[in-house]
Amino acid sequence: MTTVDAEEFFDFQPCSSADLPDPTPLLENLARGVIEILLGVREVQQIARWVTEQTFVMLTQRALSAKHARARQPQRTVPGFAITSVRACHTADGIVEGAVIVRSAGRTRAVAIRLEGLDGRWRATAIGVL
Repeated sequence: MTTVDAEEFFDFQPCSSADLPDPTPLLENLARGVIEILLGVREVQQIARWVTEQTFVMLTQRALSAKHARARQPQRTVPGFAITSVRACHTADGIVEGAVIVRSAGRTRAVAIRLEGLDGRWRATAIGVL
Protein backbone atom coordinates (compact mmCIF):
# COMPACT_ATOMS: atom_id res chain seq x y z
CA MET A 1 0.00 0.00 0.00
CA THR A 2 1.36 3.40 -1.01
CA THR A 3 1.19 6.29 1.42
CA VAL A 4 0.28 9.69 0.06
CA ASP A 5 1.21 12.97 1.70
CA ALA A 6 -2.01 14.73 2.80
CA GLU A 7 -0.87 18.06 1.34
CA GLU A 8 -0.22 16.44 -2.04
CA PHE A 9 -3.56 14.62 -1.90
CA PHE A 10 -5.56 17.79 -1.21
CA ASP A 11 -3.50 20.11 -3.42
CA PHE A 12 -4.64 21.12 -6.91
CA GLN A 13 -4.51 18.25 -9.38
CA PRO A 14 -3.09 19.02 -12.84
CA CYS A 15 -5.14 18.19 -15.90
CA SER A 16 -4.56 18.02 -19.65
CA SER A 17 -5.16 20.88 -22.07
CA ALA A 18 -7.44 18.54 -24.04
CA ASP A 19 -9.83 18.47 -21.08
CA LEU A 20 -10.03 22.27 -20.86
CA PRO A 21 -11.74 25.00 -22.91
CA ASP A 22 -10.00 27.49 -25.18
CA PRO A 23 -7.94 29.72 -22.83
CA THR A 24 -8.12 32.87 -25.00
CA PRO A 25 -11.37 34.30 -23.54
CA LEU A 26 -10.03 33.73 -20.01
CA LEU A 27 -6.75 35.48 -20.86
CA GLU A 28 -8.70 38.49 -22.13
CA ASN A 29 -11.07 38.59 -19.16
CA LEU A 30 -8.28 38.18 -16.61
CA ALA A 31 -6.24 40.96 -18.23
CA ARG A 32 -9.29 43.24 -18.19
CA GLY A 33 -9.91 42.34 -14.54
CA VAL A 34 -6.30 42.98 -13.52
CA ILE A 35 -6.24 46.39 -15.20
CA GLU A 36 -9.55 47.31 -13.54
CA ILE A 37 -8.16 46.16 -10.17
CA LEU A 38 -5.10 48.38 -10.60
CA LEU A 39 -7.34 51.30 -11.63
CA GLY A 40 -9.41 50.80 -8.48
CA VAL A 41 -12.72 50.00 -10.16
CA ARG A 42 -12.76 46.27 -9.32
CA GLU A 43 -11.97 44.26 -6.20
CA VAL A 44 -9.38 41.49 -6.30
CA GLN A 45 -11.94 39.05 -4.85
CA GLN A 46 -13.88 39.21 -8.11
CA ILE A 47 -11.22 37.16 -9.91
CA ALA A 48 -10.20 34.96 -6.95
CA ARG A 49 -11.67 31.78 -8.40
CA TRP A 50 -9.46 32.07 -11.49
CA VAL A 51 -6.11 32.59 -9.74
CA THR A 52 -3.99 30.59 -7.31
CA GLU A 53 -3.51 31.77 -3.74
CA GLN A 54 0.00 33.06 -4.44
CA THR A 55 -1.23 35.07 -7.43
CA PHE A 56 -4.15 36.42 -5.39
CA VAL A 57 -1.77 37.66 -2.66
CA MET A 58 0.48 39.32 -5.27
CA LEU A 59 -2.50 41.06 -6.91
CA THR A 60 -3.79 42.23 -3.53
CA GLN A 61 -0.41 43.79 -2.71
CA ARG A 62 -0.15 45.39 -6.14
CA ALA A 63 -3.70 46.79 -5.85
CA LEU A 64 -2.84 48.30 -2.45
CA SER A 65 0.27 49.95 -3.90
CA ALA A 66 -1.78 51.34 -6.79
CA LYS A 67 -4.38 52.66 -4.35
CA HIS A 68 -1.69 54.50 -2.36
CA ALA A 69 -0.24 55.96 -5.57
CA ARG A 70 -3.70 57.19 -6.65
CA ALA A 71 -4.24 58.80 -3.23
CA ARG A 72 -1.13 60.97 -3.74
CA GLN A 73 -2.39 62.31 -7.06
CA PRO A 74 -5.09 64.92 -7.63
CA GLN A 75 -8.56 63.51 -8.30
CA ARG A 76 -8.72 62.09 -11.81
CA THR A 77 -11.25 60.20 -13.83
CA VAL A 78 -10.59 56.54 -14.51
CA PRO A 79 -8.96 56.24 -17.94
CA GLY A 80 -10.63 54.07 -20.52
CA PHE A 81 -8.70 51.23 -22.09
CA ALA A 82 -9.08 48.66 -24.84
CA ILE A 83 -7.73 45.16 -25.34
CA THR A 84 -6.04 45.19 -28.73
CA SER A 85 -4.64 41.66 -28.97
CA VAL A 86 -4.52 38.36 -27.12
CA ARG A 87 -1.88 35.70 -27.77
CA ALA A 88 -1.83 32.25 -26.22
CA CYS A 89 1.05 29.80 -26.45
CA HIS A 90 0.67 26.22 -25.26
CA THR A 91 4.14 25.62 -23.80
CA ALA A 92 3.33 22.15 -22.40
CA ASP A 93 0.29 19.97 -21.80
CA GLY A 94 -1.89 21.80 -19.30
CA ILE A 95 0.14 25.02 -19.46
CA VAL A 96 -0.57 28.19 -21.45
CA GLU A 97 1.44 31.39 -21.43
CA GLY A 98 -0.38 34.39 -22.78
CA ALA A 99 0.20 38.04 -23.55
CA VAL A 100 -2.60 40.59 -23.73
CA ILE A 101 -1.95 44.07 -25.14
CA VAL A 102 -3.93 46.84 -23.43
CA ARG A 103 -4.10 50.41 -24.77
CA SER A 104 -5.25 53.56 -23.03
CA ALA A 105 -5.07 57.21 -24.07
CA GLY A 106 -1.39 57.71 -23.32
CA ARG A 107 0.00 54.25 -22.74
CA THR A 108 0.22 50.72 -24.09
CA ARG A 109 0.90 47.88 -21.68
CA ALA A 110 1.22 44.12 -21.82
CA VAL A 111 -0.32 41.75 -19.31
CA ALA A 112 1.56 38.44 -19.17
CA ILE A 113 -0.41 35.53 -17.75
CA ARG A 114 0.54 31.91 -17.09
CA LEU A 115 -2.41 29.53 -16.93
CA GLU A 116 -2.23 25.99 -15.64
CA GLY A 117 -4.91 23.35 -15.89
CA LEU A 118 -5.78 22.59 -12.26
CA ASP A 119 -8.81 20.67 -10.97
CA GLY A 120 -10.52 20.72 -14.34
CA ARG A 121 -10.19 24.44 -15.12
CA TRP A 122 -7.63 27.04 -16.06
CA ARG A 123 -6.10 28.97 -13.16
CA ALA A 124 -3.61 31.83 -13.38
CA THR A 125 -0.42 30.91 -11.53
CA ALA A 126 1.43 34.09 -12.51
CA ILE A 127 0.37 37.52 -13.75
CA GLY A 128 2.60 40.43 -14.64
CA VAL A 129 1.71 43.88 -15.93
CA LEU A 130 4.54 45.29 -18.01
